[in-house]
Amino acid sequence: MSPSDDLRLRKRTLSEKSPASDETTSPSQSTSHGSMRTAGRGSKLLLVLVSLALFYFAYTRINSLQRPEALSESYALCSREGAQIYTLDPENPRAQCLVVHGSTFTSTGTLDQILSRWYETTPDQPHVRFLQPGQIVVPGLSDSHAHVLEYGATKQMPLEGTKSIAETVDRVRAYIEADPDIFGDKTKYVEGWGWDHTKWLLEEWPTYGALEADPIVAGRPVVLQSKDGHALWVSLAVLESISPLPDEVEGGVIVRDSFGKPTGVFLDNAQDLIIRPEPTYKQLQKRFAATVKDAHALGLTAVHDAGFNPMSLEFFRKEAQRTTLPIRIYGMKYFDETAAYWGDALEKIIRAGNNRLSVRSVKIFADGALRSGGAALYEPYTDNPETRGFMRISPETLNEVVPRFMKDGWQVNVHAIGDRANGVVLDAFEAALAKTNVTALRPRLEHAQILAQKDMARFGDLGVIASVQPTHAISDMWFAEDRLGPERVKGLYAFRSIIDHGARITLGSDFPVEDMNPLAGFYAAITRVSPDGTSPHGPGGWFPEQRMTREEALKGMTLDPAYASFTEDILGSITPGKLADFVVLSQDIMTVPAASVLSTRVIATVIDGKPVYGAI
Repeated sequence: MSPSDDLRLRKRTLSEKSPASDETTSPSQSTSHGSMRTAGRGSKLLLVLVSLALFYFAYTRINSLQRPEALSESYALCSREGAQIYTLDPENPRAQCLVVHGSTFTSTGTLDQILSRWYETTPDQPHVRFLQPGQIVVPGLSDSHAHVLEYGATKQMPLEGTKSIAETVDRVRAYIEADPDIFGDKTKYVEGWGWDHTKWLLEEWPTYGALEADPIVAGRPVVLQSKDGHALWVSLAVLESISPLPDEVEGGVIVRDSFGKPTGVFLDNAQDLIIRPEPTYKQLQKRFAATVKDAHALGLTAVHDAGFNPMSLEFFRKEAQRTTLPIRIYGMKYFDETAAYWGDALEKIIRAGNNRLSVRSVKIFADGALRSGGAALYEPYTDNPETRGFMRISPETLNEVVPRFMKDGWQVNVHAIGDRANGVVLDAFEAALAKTNVTALRPRLEHAQILAQKDMARFGDLGVIASVQPTHAISDMWFAEDRLGPERVKGLYAFRSIIDHGARITLGSDFPVEDMNPLAGFYAAITRVSPDGTSPHGPGGWFPEQRMTREEALKGMTLDPAYASFTEDILGSITPGKLADFVVLSQDIMTVPAASVLSTRVIATVIDGKPVYGAI
């Protein structure tokens, strides 16, 4: 029974105690039974004290059970409103109750069914919690493409939302003035993240000159990362520290003025020229903690980190050895084509630290980003006919390393945004998969943003996973047609077409590039409108024929990410035998009006059967 049911039962037991007798006694009876009345009063007092003790025990027991740590080893969570638990288990897609023992689900079904099974297998009384009216349960939510430590770093000096270069510089100045250590030492690096020139009133690349024009900012080493992570804006001090610069960078761009002088902006592979001080281990821990705090509050139980460099790989390895990670991390090891091949030398990490850390995939960059004009296209950009974007890696190198990594047992995940980049990567996958088991390898295209019609069909045929980010669609829709033209833009974020061609989609956010909230991605996938209900095509959505269903979107945040990370046997659905990761939501996202989805609150986030956020 629920704590509230238990309390009512105990109160009823107290109120049903026999009242004192109303019969009148004779004087002789009074005399003869005086000692008995004295004993009776003592018994009544004792009864009251015992009752109060029982009530106090019940009260404290019930209140302690409301705290996450007071959950028993075995408990059930049920809805009084029927099957409000979305299990994502095809054998039993909705249930009234789930049962947890230790860290795993042991049963699902109706209340009668789980109580019957409980009494058959467990000597203890059932410990049942009930959802509040309107609440639902879904499996633990996963983000299939994110940047964990980078998100924590953005908390230092967030630059997102500025409307101009000047406003961005003002934020840098305010940050410097608010930190006495940095303000008093002009040699200390100043770092920030999130500027987006496509959202400025005048869309143009910034320059180091804008930083030098502010007397507080001038003369300092400043490194500012763009929102999409594909551009760095640096100060004159940083430029001078890395001079002389090469004329060109393969797979990248050093932005220059009309006189050929660097302006302070570096795109894609050119970013590697910028040397920054590495954060300390303590700083990395703070970044990780900041990310986890927000992730738990938003219902995330697992994150696929799209690009471990040597520093972050070592950090997570050490943290997993030191303690149990507070969230599940599936890491992709960054591939540097200028360094030695490591696929046959680096040991994979598979389900280490209580199933919390895996590193068994490689992340390769094929091209740049649409926002910065670096996505590799078959035809020139509509708004910049002088360029088709660029490949960050040659097709020859792709065709060499993709089969090699697959042979050495690594999942190959390739960042590809432009239609040309996606085509080149699919060519490499097709050649490499000709004589292999695709289910054992599960290659992924990270982003898969712009696809030519001829390439969409190949997803399903090859068994390649499309790792997509729905919130990118509602961010980019405002400038996409200007950049790509009215026909080519139809192949951008074409989720329905990809699914209809038989491909498996897995959903992510690319945080900190976009909002971490997985329900923002759910909303974008099913509506293709901005949070305010607008789009370039009106309130019906931007290319509404490409919308996903709610069932597909929920699966894309639960069971599909589990498959994409080789964990579908232990994660992704509320199925007996799987790890007990689940989320309690304030309302039913599967039935409420689409416009109401973003008002949904996370009531509790549970990992391994224990709440890490909220309470049940």
